[in-house]
Amino acid sequence: EGAYFAPELGNVVARYGEEGVKAFITSRPVDGIPGRRSMPQFNLTEEELDAVAAFLEHVSKINNANWPPNVQG
Repeated sequence: EGAYFAPELGNVVARYGEEGVKAFITSRPVDGIPGRRSMPQFNLTEEELDAVAAFLEHVSKINNANWPPNVQG
């Protein structure tokens, strides 16, 4: 649960699809964005990207008592 710091990840695959998640991860700048909080570039392999997307798909199916209350988180 990212709350105020980061986006909600429990439904990120439902919102953007697996390819969208992988594209977001690979598009991160190498040095971040000066003056902003941002996810670093981890330079994940295709296999690692597939594993992250599969994990996020898995957690999106966990009964979370209807949380988050809306698709944006």
